[in-house]
Amino acid sequence: MRILVVEDEEAIADVIATKLRDEKYEVDTSFDGEDGLYKALSDIYDLIILDIMLPIKNGLEILKKIKENDISAKVIMLTAKSQLEDKLKGFDIGANDYVTKPFHIEELIARVNVQLRSNKNHKDILEYSDLSLNIRTSTLTCKLTNESINIPYREFLLLEYLMCNKEQIISKEQIYDKVWGIDTDYESNNLEAYLSFLRKKIKIIGSKVNIKAVRNLGYKMEM
Repeated sequence: MRILVVEDEEAIADVIATKLRDEKYEVDTSFDGEDGLYKALSDIYDLIILDIMLPIKNGLEILKKIKENDISAKVIMLTAKSQLEDKLKGFDIGANDYVTKPFHIEELIARVNVQLRSNKNHKDILEYSDLSLNIRTSTLTCKLTNESINIPYREFLLLEYLMCNKEQIISKEQIYDKVWGIDTDYESNNLEAYLSFLRKKIKIIGSKVNIKAVRNLGYKMEM
């Protein structure tokens, strides 16, 4: 799952991002409101940690734009302000939670986990046809053969995205934005290599599932 941290204090943003990556989340960071809004509106994030006091655009402005554009990400507001009216304004616009600085990083991570697990689309086990992917252990199992294999991190993110959008055509651009991030300078062969690795692992455990390349459109997972 991908998280955006919008925080102008780079040291704080780096601490949050590092801890989230330790928890196996994919994380992007922004250090001002303009870049944060640009990334948030891409709608590739499952959750956004959003500071209120930001250069160029403040967090409440960003939150309002997020809601106006029907962005699906959960939003946790992060700010040094502790006044009740600030919290109420954030909740009124549509924030899901609110953490006041200074904070314990463990508490923030716990709140992130609560928000993501409360998401009706979140599951610890993803299934498609004869495949079962354990989100917590990164283990892929074929239910026909009962064979399992561990999936490395980047391949896991790619497989998770494909299984969450099974039988739908996903473009290369969508895959790169979601799995590698919108700032990534990518080459198509890099994606082909990861898809090849996944196809081999799926075949090794005896699954009949295929990741199909759809000419000029993208890829989809199918039987």
